[in-house]
Amino acid sequence: MTTQPLEESATQTDAMRLRLRLPWQVAFIILAGIWGCSFFFIKVGLEGLDPIQVAFGRCLIGATALVAIAMVSRTRLPRTASTWRHLFVMAALMNVVPFILFSYGETQVSSILAGIINGATPLSTLAVVLIAFPEEEPTPSRVVGLLIGFAGILVVVGIWNGLGSGELPGVLACIGAIAGYGISYPYGRRHLTGLVDGPISLATGQILAATVLLLPLVLLSGVTTGPITVGMVMAMIGLGAFGTGIAYVLNYRIVAAAGGTTASTVTYLTPLVAILVGLAFLTEPLSWNEPIGGLVVVLGVAVSQGRLRGIGRRFRAGLPA
Repeated sequence: MTTQPLEESATQTDAMRLRLRLPWQVAFIILAGIWGCSFFFIKVGLEGLDPIQVAFGRCLIGATALVAIAMVSRTRLPRTASTWRHLFVMAALMNVVPFILFSYGETQVSSILAGIINGATPLSTLAVVLIAFPEEEPTPSRVVGLLIGFAGILVVVGIWNGLGSGELPGVLACIGAIAGYGISYPYGRRHLTGLVDGPISLATGQILAATVLLLPLVLLSGVTTGPITVGMVMAMIGLGAFGTGIAYVLNYRIVAAAGGTTASTVTYLTPLVAILVGLAFLTEPLSWNEPIGGLVVVLGVAVSQGRLRGIGRRFRAGLPA
């Protein structure tokens, strides 16, 4: 996932430029589908590429899509050196490290397991926010939500069975990836909010920066490790153009129409999509503890964000949840 914690006014400006007529509810479902399919795309891409090449290809294709979107919407790239400096840091935290780690993780674990672990991203973000922003109080709901989410991760990986020598590095890589996401959101909130640059401008600059950072790594990693197939090429296009380009525009269409809080709930659906796609197209095995643990993680996210409390208030007031 590549999102930015930016001001909604800039989001609304970019949305008007693109003249998107798609209802936000439809955009929401499409976005969940695209991000949920990303783990399937990664798995297919790994059939002929190594993890660094998958990450680089994703960013290169995504940057191309975003540049095209910026040109159509007549959006300028950021023009100050300080903004570009922060974008390079964001690119490292939100794109380079997570993309490589998720790609490596999927050489060891299923796309289903990677997708479920990714569902804990809001919890890793909350943990970092509580540390980085002293004004953010560790309320009981936040602490309980984090504990529930952590328990959910333990259920997902089936900790009582132990982890095989091959699976453990993959699980740790996926957890490391969401840790990168968790650090990047507060960093973006602190350094990239209140800028004159809109979200399309910043996203395009960020993915371009990620491509530049990955270029020396992909050159060092050498040539492809397997045959290039039509399916693999299509998966990489889906991962880059849709998962990084079009998905970004859809995300800010939702933010502009329904608010950032509503947009963030897409996290509840992406693990479900990852499970369905992994079962249908990769025939991956699914242990009972993985979906159950995923539900526990989603419960932890909901508790930490106070959503259950809001539903409870509505129920007591006799209003629809």
